[in-house]
Amino acid sequence: MDIQLDLVQTSALAMILLAGGEWARRRIGFLQRFCIPAPVVGGFLFALLVLALRQTDLAQIQLDTTLQTPAMVAFFTTIGLAGSLATIKRGGKLLLIYLVACWSLAIMQNVIGMGMAKAVGIEPMLGIMAGAVGLEGGHGNAAAFGPTAEAMGFEGATTVAIASATFGLVAGSMLGGMTASFLVARHNVQIPEKAGLLGKMAVAGAVAKNMVTGANAAGGKDGAAAVATDRRTEDANAQGEGFQYNRLLTVLVVIAALMVAGTVLGGWLSEITGLTLPAYVGAMIVAVIFRNVNDKLGWFKISDEAVELVAKFTLGFFLTLAMMSLKMWELASLAGPLLLILVVQVLFILVFAVLVVFRMLGKDYDAATMVAGFIGHGMGAAPNALANMDAFNSKFGVRSERAFLIVPLAGAVLIDMVALPWIVWCMNLVG
Repeated sequence: MDIQLDLVQTSALAMILLAGGEWARRRIGFLQRFCIPAPVVGGFLFALLVLALRQTDLAQIQLDTTLQTPAMVAFFTTIGLAGSLATIKRGGKLLLIYLVACWSLAIMQNVIGMGMAKAVGIEPMLGIMAGAVGLEGGHGNAAAFGPTAEAMGFEGATTVAIASATFGLVAGSMLGGMTASFLVARHNVQIPEKAGLLGKMAVAGAVAKNMVTGANAAGGKDGAAAVATDRRTEDANAQGEGFQYNRLLTVLVVIAALMVAGTVLGGWLSEITGLTLPAYVGAMIVAVIFRNVNDKLGWFKISDEAVELVAKFTLGFFLTLAMMSLKMWELASLAGPLLLILVVQVLFILVFAVLVVFRMLGKDYDAATMVAGFIGHGMGAAPNALANMDAFNSKFGVRSERAFLIVPLAGAVLIDMVALPWIVWCMNLVG
């Protein structure tokens, strides 16, 4: 039986799974303790359900994920809006260090892939597919380089690359936040005092709870005064809702306009450079420029809290769509030798991230956040990196702005300056 879900049905299901993932994270200690992103919880469980239905011939579910790309572009636009020039300057040295780490990872993934392939007796080309192509490159590079390898005479290269990308996507999402949490505990990393939106919401909730408790406990005149105070607070909140709406509306209008401008810029950059750039690159660049010009000229009053709310929802929504549409049956193609290669790849990135990257980045909260992202995109894709960082930051209520600027810029864009030529060179070397 074929089950076709249209755009509205798929989107509604994604929101339900996202909400379910958030619910599970709040109530299951393991998920919160190891910073497993909510989209991974809900989306991955649905992907397993789809696999079970398919393998038992009960049903095949088809999803309409049209909104995944617009939501992704919207999210990266919010990242650009958070990119004040002062923050970018502070992250200059870290950006270079992180970029070198990304390039080193891409190089080592192919070295490990080819070396392990030779050790277990399979074609080195398949090791490359289970290296930088399927892991650092993700499904995009897997779909691009797999057919090229097959055209060179290596049968099954596309299947290996896509299966490796799926494996990496899941592993990177599971291990990124977990590793960052380990580093914080192991090195007694100090958490910055400045709380982000989540921290402010937690404080506000505690204050509200104390007010209600005080009102219930008070009696006579004091009780009446407490109730009156509580009512005035509710009235103030009601008046504030309209203000909050106006701030959110302003941010949404700005984001929509920047998405359009960024899409045009991205297409223009692709034409003049001849490179296929991710859809969100142009939007993120335009948003960074707009943020800093607006800071100088004061065209719009941009609410950072509203931007953070939009960022959190769009990230959760599009990553849930991505996870729930995973074709888990592709992992069945991972035979013993290929699975062994991927296990070694996972061990390497964990050791490299903990012993080298974290130390190079300064062994602080920003460094731990970037390690969560490094593992996410080093084994999967940029969205997974950002979901890892979001889940990790949510645990402590503090958002690492530098990490959210550096990781997507280096791990999704600048890394290809070395990774793509390296992949091509390796393929020609063994082909």
